[in-house]
Amino acid sequence: MNCQRQRKATHVLFVLGLLISGVAAGQSPDPSAPAKTVDARRNAEAHREEWRKSRMPALTDDFGELARYRTANAELKAGPPAKDRVVFMGDSITDGWPLADYFAGKAYVNRGISGQTTPQMLIRFREDVIDLHPRVVIILAGTNDIAGNTGPMTLEEIEANYASLAELAEASNIRVIFCSVLPVNDYTPAAQDLFVLRSPEKISSLNHWLQDYCAAHKHGYADYFSDLVDEKGYLKRALAEDGLHPNPAGYKIMAPIASAAIEQALRAR
Repeated sequence: MNCQRQRKATHVLFVLGLLISGVAAGQSPDPSAPAKTVDARRNAEAHREEWRKSRMPALTDDFGELARYRTANAELKAGPPAKDRVVFMGDSITDGWPLADYFAGKAYVNRGISGQTTPQMLIRFREDVIDLHPRVVIILAGTNDIAGNTGPMTLEEIEANYASLAELAEASNIRVIFCSVLPVNDYTPAAQDLFVLRSPEKISSLNHWLQDYCAAHKHGYADYFSDLVDEKGYLKRALAEDGLHPNPAGYKIMAPIASAAIEQALRAR
């Protein structure tokens, strides 16, 4: 376990070093691809680099963004223990989900942070999940890893981070639910950059791995993808204005899927 933690720490420091040096760029466009596709990828990668540069000061000081929930965590731990607490861990899709509107009266805690990848979630997993002593953690991640928000990552590296999150939770007697990565679309101008950086093929491959991993290790699996995808394999147009982040109609579809997975996990305890 110590060796594994050391490898993870080395990986995180390596990614941070790439960010600081400015060389953590995405893969070069395929020269055989149509010119329009190549231009779209270049534009998307340029915008991503601008976003990464804007995040540099915060990520240099606090790569995992532990400060985001530090006060909220302290207040939660100081209060009475909650029955059947569930932590929603994730990126902007979780961060923007007003849980109280969809799960009234439930002891559900939102620990999403916009833009995050699985290496960052690993760093803050103890403070934002384990130390809150939930019975269940439901993790929605991966889309920003595919997009390269904190540098290029292979699917195998993303999968290894998922496995590490699950092992940390299991060691702390917390039931694990992994969520499928959501589909994306390019149906609006606002969706173009987000879509180009998130290969539908990689999303599909990662979801197949997640489903198989959960089955093999007896973890819960919340399959949002199947109910959000259209006949083209893209996110349904009516469910997101930017092709990635669900609107209220999208969250309304996701909520009962999450609820069913959580109830099953609680029963399994």
